[in-house]
Amino acid sequence: MSDISLLSVKDLKVHFMMDEGVVKAVDGVTFDVNAGQVFGIVGESGCGKSVTMKAVLRIVEPPGKIVSGEIMLRRAKQNGANDAEVIDLVKLNASSAQMRSIRGAEIALIPQEPMSSFSPVHTVGDQIIEAIMLHQAVDKREARKIALQMFKDVGIPMPEQRLDEYSWQLSGGLRQRAIIAMALSCNPRLLIADEPTTAVDVTTQAQVLRLLRRLQEQRNAAIIFITHDLGVIAQMADYVMVMYLGLVMEQGPVDDIFHSPKHPYTQALLRSIPSIESEPRVNLPTISGSIPHPFNKPKGCPFHPRCEKAMPGKCDANTPILQSVGEKQFVSCFLYQS
Repeated sequence: MSDISLLSVKDLKVHFMMDEGVVKAVDGVTFDVNAGQVFGIVGESGCGKSVTMKAVLRIVEPPGKIVSGEIMLRRAKQNGANDAEVIDLVKLNASSAQMRSIRGAEIALIPQEPMSSFSPVHTVGDQIIEAIMLHQAVDKREARKIALQMFKDVGIPMPEQRLDEYSWQLSGGLRQRAIIAMALSCNPRLLIADEPTTAVDVTTQAQVLRLLRRLQEQRNAAIIFITHDLGVIAQMADYVMVMYLGLVMEQGPVDDIFHSPKHPYTQALLRSIPSIESEPRVNLPTISGSIPHPFNKPKGCPFHPRCEKAMPGKCDANTPILQSVGEKQFVSCFLYQS
C-alpha cells in the first residue's frame, strides 16, 4: 500500500432539491484513499454511503446535485509525463468525454445488485466486450479474449459458455463474479464495491471477499468497500470511515476502530456484532431509536437523540468537528473536544 493519495475528497456536499424541502444526503464528507488501500465505509442504511460514491463517479440522479466540495483524482501518468495529473472531478461535466474516460477505466463500480445492472436482452459477454472496446484500443476479437481471461481470473467455470449467456441464466454467485469481471476488465486503479455481497448467501459471500482481496493484491488497485456489515470490514479493510446521516462520525485504521473505538455510534455498532464469546440465547445490544427522517434532521450532533453519552445543551446545540484523537484516527464528538 502506498502513502500517495489516489482520491482525495474534501468537504463534499450532495443535496437533493425536493418539493418538500432539501435532503442533505452528504453534508461535508472528507477522506483520502491511497493507492493499493482497501478503504471501508460503514454505517446504517440511509447514512449517505452510496450517494458519496455516486458523487465520485458523477452519477448522482436528479434532483440531487453536488453543491460544494472537491473530488481530486490523481490520474495515471500519460504520454511519458513525469508527474501524474490531479483533476477535480466536480469541475468536469458528468457527461463529458473526459469523465466517461475516467468512469469505468480508472474508477470502476461493482453495484449492489448485478441482476439489475446487466441488460437482460444482451449476453453478459457482449456487455463486457462493449466496455472493453470503449476504453481500450482493441477490436472485438481481442476484447473477447480479454473478457474470457477475466472470467477465468474470477473463477467462473466454463467461461466460454458463460460469456454467451444472459444474466438471468446465471446463478447469483456467477452474476456477482461476472460483474466483478466487468469492473476489472479495464484495469481500474480504483474499484468501488457497493455492498457487493448483499444479494448472495454466506458461502458465496466468503468466496467473493477472497476473490476481491486476491485480485486487489495482484493488481495493486485501491478498493472503496461500502457495507453495513462490520464483520466484512474487519476482514477486508485497511482503513475505515464510519458515516451517519451524511456526516463522518469517525475514521481511522481498522485495528484502531475495532480495538479502540472513540465515537459512541461506532461503539454501539460494534456491540451489536455477535461474538463467539457472546452468551448464548441472549439478545444482542441494539441502538435505540432509528435514523431521523431526512426532512427532520436534529440540530447539533445528528446522533445525539440516540446517544447514551449525549450532553444536554452541547450535543443538541452544536455540531462537532472532525478532529484528531491519535496518529491516524479522527472522531467527530464533543467527548474529545475541550
